[in-house]
Amino acid sequence: MELILSICLIASPGTCREEALSVSMEATGMPTQCLMSAMPTIAEWSGTHPKWKVLKWRCARPGSIGRDI
Repeated sequence: MELILSICLIASPGTCREEALSVSMEATGMPTQCLMSAMPTIAEWSGTHPKWKVLKWRCARPGSIGRDI
């Protein structure tokens, strides 16, 4: 599964895009596992990208690439 973040630059709120993060899954790859690991993953990503703000997120199948929004 991938965790898709909708993010915007803090200094320029009109500059937004989606960022796809790979979420490690057990053999079953259940969407609930993505949901349970989302918050710590988002917190870690936010800590390493202080210029960006996460507005929303979702879990998706692999291959959902990030895009400008």
